[in-house]
Amino acid sequence: MYNESFMRRAIEISAEALDTPGTEPFGAVIVKDGKIVGEGINRSVMNHDPTSHGETEAIRDACRNLETVDLRGCELYSSCEPCALCVAAMNIAGIAALYYAADKAQAGDVLGDLPETVRFPIDVGRLTHECGHAVAERIMPAQQHLDAEATKILQAWASHARSRL
Repeated sequence: MYNESFMRRAIEISAEALDTPGTEPFGAVIVKDGKIVGEGINRSVMNHDPTSHGETEAIRDACRNLETVDLRGCELYSSCEPCALCVAAMNIAGIAALYYAADKAQAGDVLGDLPETVRFPIDVGRLTHECGHAVAERIMPAQQHLDAEATKILQAWASHARSRL
């Protein structure tokens, strides 16, 4: 259930980008049982990591704090509507609900004309298309190679995992 104080915290974290070099104004918090268990701000430039978005940083922080990769039952509050990368990470982690402030259109209106020297551009439409289609339907060329070898490793790992049950 939505709680305004958690959204205000996500926005407060996003404001840290005003004074912290290498960050961008995208903040997020993860909430479990009414308590913040993870926080994050976009550190892509600082970390030289294009996946270091506020939401992914909050997920990483929550997973470390809870010592798990299972965030089922948690909620994510974000200062901005998450991109497809972050939505995928939320689904992988099991986030149960998302609440956000600015939407993608609002962010695009404000940030869309910034030069690459200030902000690396993300084509949100292309990202959404790529993530929402099967590999054969994506814009980025992709080819499969050595699948039998990789599958053997997967089988060995799964067999080992089953033996520990």
